[in-house]
Amino acid sequence: MFSIKRRDFILLMGGAAAAWPLSARAQPERMRRIGVLMTLKESDPEARAWVATLKEGLQKLGWEQDLNVRIDYRWSAGDPDRIRTFAAELVALAPDVILCSGAPTTTVLQRATHTVPIVFVQVADPVGSGLVPTLERRGGNITGFTHFEYAIIGKWLEALKETAPGISRVLTIQNPENFAWPGWFRAASLAAASVGVTLTPGEVRDREDIKRTISAHAQGSNGGMIVLPDTTTSLNRKQIIALAAHYRIPAIYPFRFFVTDGGLISYGSDPLDLWRRSASYVDRIIRGESAGDLPVQAPTKFELVINLKTAKALDLTVPPMLLARADEVIE
Repeated sequence: MFSIKRRDFILLMGGAAAAWPLSARAQPERMRRIGVLMTLKESDPEARAWVATLKEGLQKLGWEQDLNVRIDYRWSAGDPDRIRTFAAELVALAPDVILCSGAPTTTVLQRATHTVPIVFVQVADPVGSGLVPTLERRGGNITGFTHFEYAIIGKWLEALKETAPGISRVLTIQNPENFAWPGWFRAASLAAASVGVTLTPGEVRDREDIKRTISAHAQGSNGGMIVLPDTTTSLNRKQIIALAAHYRIPAIYPFRFFVTDGGLISYGSDPLDLWRRSASYVDRIIRGESAGDLPVQAPTKFELVINLKTAKALDLTVPPMLLARADEVIE
């Protein structure tokens, strides 16, 4: 009788020991935490598309909201005070990583923490703005994805001139508080002579600045406009597009969503592609890699989009060769 019990006990313990590793592996990982600080409004359909793309990318890498990861969103709507408040809130949550958009937001987070990893998206000049010392391996807690190089402004001028050959004056719309503004204007000044136009810097911080600046530019003849990438221009894109239409100013924009909202032409990186790729850096950091060991990545996907309905309203004939190069034509 004793031997049977002893044998059963040994078998029981052996079976339990064999099951322990499986049980351990079956235990869920601890809940990870991601902070996301957005510069646009929560109601902005483009911003919602960015967030949806991020979540889709994370899901493909095994991260499910409220299952093994919690994502805390903050929407600043471009307000500096809200950016500072929300940056402090997210850092206080001690997340595994914070994802953010734009240089101003990233700069505020840089000041708020030197330990929480930060991944930025859509920053034009991370070295010049002081976010990272180099684009390669460099240490620190910040990495991310750029969306433009300054040289692209030459292509914007060329495309604008091809579309509207009669323009001789070009207004550049940009927030002067954006760190990239001097770099953009230097590059534009170098390119303007070869295209045969003169430049007027259009410094805008809010809706009143936008209305006043574009209205003043419209008083002269043969005017065109370049709208540079910035939270201010993205937040107020419908106003900018409406003023361009009202004053019949041919304009080129940095992103497709300006043209789908009625703008004439855009050429630039694909924000959705950048947000999709950012999920891979978030995943790698959560799994133990250092942000400082991940190089800053440049955009790999660019798109030329033309709105023929807007061109017709401006009495412009888009050259066939430009149409042939377009990734999308809106009719």
